[in-house]
Amino acid sequence: MNSDPASDVPFESSPDNAYDATSAAIDQGFARIAELEAQLEEAKKDRLLALAEVENANKRADKRIADNAKYAVSNICKALLQVADNLGRAMLAAPPETRTSNETIKNLAVGVELTEKELMTVLENNGVRRVNALNQPFDANFHNAIQEVENTAVPSGTVVQVYQDGYVIHDRLLRPAMVVVSRGGPKRAPATAGDGQNNSNKGDPNAGINTSA
Repeated sequence: MNSDPASDVPFESSPDNAYDATSAAIDQGFARIAELEAQLEEAKKDRLLALAEVENANKRADKRIADNAKYAVSNICKALLQVADNLGRAMLAAPPETRTSNETIKNLAVGVELTEKELMTVLENNGVRRVNALNQPFDANFHNAIQEVENTAVPSGTVVQVYQDGYVIHDRLLRPAMVVVSRGGPKRAPATAGDGQNNSNKGDPNAGINTSA
């Protein structure tokens, strides 16, 4: 049986077919490169975002650690303020005229004064400062009004008496001042940046604070 001579001729692709195949392969290669580049860019963004989150977390942790160290003594300082109050009351029980007539009371008063002074120095060294309240405009951030009294000699809302001193520790309120506030007086003029009034309501944490406790 004779075979067909045409069937023995090997198949050869045409130049057009080869070009099309090569072009398709190149296109696929470029598409793959573009896909990989997009994935790489996304990975870079994810990495930068992760690094930023880690940095922010570290900053928050550092701030918490710093705040904990800064305000760690708040509770004990607040308790020591009660001791300072009692020392002040003890001084009131020994007025100057009594001291001059009694040597024992005089010596005792000197000892109490030195103890009070040393205690306030310790508090001051730990960032505790007394709030200036008397004759200042009432400020709910630092003052606790326990009474209002008629007083037309000063603007309404002026602190005219302090029952108990208030204190801050660094930029935080440690204890509000217990005060008596006036009413019935003239309206207070708006405070300016250069006046001596308590400008704590303007956002200044040091306004109205006595830097020597």
